Amino acid sequence: MTAVSRQNLDADLRSLLAIDGFSDYAPNGLQIEGRETIAKCAFAVSATVESVERCVAVNADALIVHHGLFWKFHGARPLTGPFARRVFPLVAHGINLFAYHLPLDAHPEFGNAATLARRLGLMELLPFGDHQGSATGVRGCFDIPPVACELQRKLRVILQHEVMLATPDENAPVYTVGIITGGANSAWKQAKSAGLDAYVTGEMSEHDWHESREAGLHMFAGGHHATERFGIQALMRHIGVQYNLETVFFDSENPA
Repeated sequence: MTAVSRQNLDADLRSLLAIDGFSDYAPNGLQIEGRETIAKCAFAVSATVESVERCVAVNADALIVHHGLFWKFHGARPLTGPFARRVFPLVAHGINLFAYHLPLDAHPEFGNAATLARRLGLMELLPFGDHQGSATGVRGCFDIPPVACELQRKLRVILQHEVMLATPDENAPVYTVGIITGGANSAWKQAKSAGLDAYVTGEMSEHDWHESREAGLHMFAGGHHATERFGIQALMRHIGVQYNLETVFFDSENPA
């Protein structure tokens, strides 16, 4: 195993994930500066107390996540309580924290949507969705279309999570699908406007359940965390090979 400098890893990931092309809810890239040299890198969906503690326990030099610590909707926050329990151990142990939100959702190779689409067997993948001018998901088609309830069962196996289905007909074939993972429940309207048969995301509200099925769209919600586990793991495999680093992934029991 070898090592990489914090500066080089930061610059390479900035370029790879094209983070400057997104208007995001959070700063993408290095969020907490730690050691200058990184030999062991931990990965998780979110920078939680649990993932931080596990990072410290294995003496990692960096933690790379999809959901970081700083969000525009939180505003200024005091370093107290659970938030302090996330920040202080990283600082005290010199652990770098990198976070990539929308850029990791959207990436055509390592993105949450693209990795889930490939596991589903979707073909002819194209960018999908529009968040302030940037696509944050993918769309594709099935060679052999499953019916809606079959696709629900397949998603349940892949995600290892219960999958909600709002559908006008669970026995109707699904030819085309749009995917934006996580909390993009309202983007089902973009899938409908694009002429797609179905939309896959992480969350579904009460009114989305009614409105999507009444609009004639099959909408699947497989959990925010569950739909966003594969992208960060794909990025981990790439970084491990690219830099010959020791890597480890920390999953969490998150039903949401």
